Amino acid sequence: QVQLVESGGGLVPPGASLSLTCTASGNTICISAMGWYRQPPGKERELVAAITSSGYTNYADSVKGRFTISRDSAKNTLYLRMNSLSTDDTGVYYCNADHASYVSGCPVSARDYWGQGTQVTVSS
Repeated sequence: QVQLVESGGGLVPPGASLSLTCTASGNTICISAMGWYRQPPGKERELVAAITSSGYTNYADSVKGRFTISRDSAKNTLYLRMNSLSTDDTGVYYCNADHASYVSGCPVSARDYWGQGTQVTVSS
C-alpha cells in the first residue's frame, strides 16, 4: 500500500509565498502521476496542479503563473511552490497520486492515493 503525507501549510498574509511537500511511502512503485488538490471552505475539492512521471505539468487557470509543481521520484516527494497568494487560495491542500496499475506487483484495480491534507490560510 501507499501512504501520502503533506506538510508545509500555514497562515500567511496576501502576497506571500509558501511551499508544500508531499512525501510518499510504502509501495511507491505503484505511483504514476501526482497532483495537488485543494478544498476552500464550504466548496468542493478542485485540482490545483498535476505532474506526470515524465515531468509534464498541468495547472488550474486560477494558479497559472503563480504556482509551480515539481517532484523528485527518487525521494518519493512532491512539491508545490505557491507565490503571490491571495485569500482565494485559502483551503485544505491534498496530495494525490495515480495508481500505476501497469506496473508488475501493483494491484490492477486499486484506487488513487490521497494524503490527509494540510491547511493553507491566506489572511490579513
